[in-house]
Amino acid sequence: MPPPPSSFRGSCVSTPSFNASAYCNKKLVGAKFFHEGYQAAYGNRLDETEDPRSPLDSNGHGTHTASTAAGSAVAGAAFYNYAEGKAVGMAPGARIAAYKVCWTNGCADSDILKAIDAAIEDRVDVISPSLGAVDDAPNFYEDQMAIGAFSAVRRGIVVSASAGNSGPGEYTAKNIAPWFITVAASTINRRFPASVVLGNGKTFTGASLYAGTPLGEAKIPLVYGGDVGSAFCEAEKLNTSLVAGKIVVCDPGVNGRTVKGEAVKLAGGVGEILVSTETFGEQAMANAHILAATAVPFADAEKIKQYIRTDASPVATIVFQGTVVGRKPTSPRMASFSSRDPNLRAPEILKPDITAPGVDILAAWTGETSPSALDSDTRWVKYNIISGTSMSCPHVSGVTALLRQAHPDWSPAAIKSALMTTAYNVDNAGDIIRDMSTGQASTPFVRGAGHVDPNHAADPGLFTTKDDPAVNCSTRGAVNCTTRGASVGDLNYPAFSVVLNSTDGEVTQRHTVRNVGSNVRAKYRGRWRRTQEYTVTFTPLREANVTEKYTFGSIVWRDSKHKVTSPIAITWPVSQVAAM
Repeated sequence: MPPPPSSFRGSCVSTPSFNASAYCNKKLVGAKFFHEGYQAAYGNRLDETEDPRSPLDSNGHGTHTASTAAGSAVAGAAFYNYAEGKAVGMAPGARIAAYKVCWTNGCADSDILKAIDAAIEDRVDVISPSLGAVDDAPNFYEDQMAIGAFSAVRRGIVVSASAGNSGPGEYTAKNIAPWFITVAASTINRRFPASVVLGNGKTFTGASLYAGTPLGEAKIPLVYGGDVGSAFCEAEKLNTSLVAGKIVVCDPGVNGRTVKGEAVKLAGGVGEILVSTETFGEQAMANAHILAATAVPFADAEKIKQYIRTDASPVATIVFQGTVVGRKPTSPRMASFSSRDPNLRAPEILKPDITAPGVDILAAWTGETSPSALDSDTRWVKYNIISGTSMSCPHVSGVTALLRQAHPDWSPAAIKSALMTTAYNVDNAGDIIRDMSTGQASTPFVRGAGHVDPNHAADPGLFTTKDDPAVNCSTRGAVNCTTRGASVGDLNYPAFSVVLNSTDGEVTQRHTVRNVGSNVRAKYRGRWRRTQEYTVTFTPLREANVTEKYTFGSIVWRDSKHKVTSPIAITWPVSQVAAM
């Protein structure tokens, strides 16, 4: 690669475990670490063996997200035989500067803030934090991620962040301040099926990344963990005399998915069936198991348990089908774990903003930990397959880097508008993107404005934002925010989220659109100047037939080439919903 831009001021820090001259180059142009806040909170627990005090990634998360955003093209990438092919990040020509802030026991707020300040000083163009609050989203003024992102956006840096993995419940979205681009997670058209075949002939398809010796066609005795010592398959609680040589069904909760398999293996088991969380619906999570294991949806697991209870000698096997690419099931589908709206702190701001691939994503991996993250797993891999909004966030970050390159004059708000208003909302069958937790059509509370569409985002036609005082109140902080009341309706957000507090009240939101297409005389429902302001008033009708507390729709502007869409979410008064 050519030298990095002269504007970049970052550097790589050398430590005993991280030789900057060996690791850094024209691709990895920055590598720093921040640990003083962590040490103050947890004591001096860092050492060069298990938690190296250096930029070295000992976890895998940072390597995976960085390569997703901007990894160079590599032929023949794979996790063993899974997902084999050419791997490439979203912006392969971009440089990467890594800022390590998380350690074994977590991430200190002060370290996060210091890292963001360093990135600002280094003059990065995009910050991609796959981080978020552990519990409820904090108030903006207490949210260190939001405070740091505020400073970055004020200086023209785009911040693309994860929505969180606390779904499918309401009010679970993280990084919900309006200046973030908040990213949900959805599937691609690739999956890794592994089917449970019972002795009665019934088959249930799950998901797995097991790469060891398969079980074969012969059926093996099948038991439920709750009958052999631990329903959750906890270490040292399983009865080895009852588990040895068997496949064990393990309930969700208490311990991690790969940890359950480790416990079964230590007890002498030869296989495992993981039960998915009931609220996850049709989604089962694929993991890099150390024994023959698959995860099945909750409803299927109930049928497997019923077979165990009613058959005198229950048996089963697991058939691993490798990598399957196809149109069924439909894609994209919203991940059940993806966190959702309503926005806990500002219900008038729709979050997440957009969705991107975040399920079973292949990307680079560190040599410092195994693919299962188990100490007993001695495997070393260059690539791993994992899921989360941590994986979807860098997809959008990489697209953002491409947009910055194509349109260096676009502000962070303009880039967000381009991404949101050009997103698509249908799957490969032409239906509304489904929610895996319900099996039904998803809503903007789940998918935001829709699935990111990089090519259309480069030519959005209209911006649904401008740098007026109301926008500056949320992004620049350099104006008198009382000039227009600074109401949420004046933020000129690319989406509408309207909360109707009574059947008599109404809500008005002012929006400005700006023509940024190549045709300055483009017609969007009439001939406009380059910029036009419009207002939308939402008025509840007493006789409205409201059966749900939320209603969704959209406003669409069209010309002969562009389709500019702003999603709408209406929250109805409780009294009006109850009256129906």
